[in-house]
Amino acid sequence: MISPRAAMLTLYGDYIRYRGGEIGIGTLIKLLGNFGLSEQSIRSAVSRMCRADLLKVRHKGTGSYYSLTEEGHSLLAKGTQRIFVRKNNQWDGSWNIVIYSVPELRREARDRLRLELSWMGYGPLSNATWISPYDLTKEVEDLAERLQIKECIRVFQAKHQDFTDPKKIVSRCWDLDRIHKRYADFIAKYRPKLEYHLKRLQAGENVKPSECFVERFNLIHEYRKLPFLDPDLPQELLPENWLRPQAAALFDEYHGLLTEKANEYFDSVSKNY
Repeated sequence: MISPRAAMLTLYGDYIRYRGGEIGIGTLIKLLGNFGLSEQSIRSAVSRMCRADLLKVRHKGTGSYYSLTEEGHSLLAKGTQRIFVRKNNQWDGSWNIVIYSVPELRREARDRLRLELSWMGYGPLSNATWISPYDLTKEVEDLAERLQIKECIRVFQAKHQDFTDPKKIVSRCWDLDRIHKRYADFIAKYRPKLEYHLKRLQAGENVKPSECFVERFNLIHEYRKLPFLDPDLPQELLPENWLRPQAAALFDEYHGLLTEKANEYFDSVSKNY
């Protein structure tokens, strides 16, 4: 089952911030009830996200209305960028290299650095040396400043001149087989769903807006995990049968097919709660 926090991030990221930016607690409970989430779990998650400075509340009469904070907007903007805007640059043969030495007393910051380097698409060449085929020096600098460990990090831009095949370096830094399988699993699950809904719509069947909302929500929730596993490597460094383009095209088509009726359901619930 989807967690309440993850469900709310999906709901805010794909609906609320584009449709008024604010939502009442009753509407949240009604919408997320479609995914088996209880009222108590939703209220608890909302409270935690307020304490984490991701949401803020506005009270009007007996109602409570929640919108994203600046931190919440930033988090979702980064996620949207990663999901919908993929890198398509040709590799120039250079590696961006991040080397760090963070003391044990700053272990929490060190763990966060590793996690966010991974999200940015870096791979570990060794325990404290991470590489990317893209020059992300500014992004790393911003991350180091936010974590307050700038003095512990060095960044280099180096030309690949080794006799080693770059693809062997890639296989050492990233588990492309695991990522490839995740794309294959996504395609195997959602291609039949897309074909099923296409046939129903082409036959003139009246597909319920609530059904489109649930399907689109689940589609987004599952697909958005994939770009954070995928370092978005240039074509020259990828296996020939890489499935990312197929998965992305499937997502775009199915997402577009469900959007109009999914929005219709969201709007109808928002008006009544």
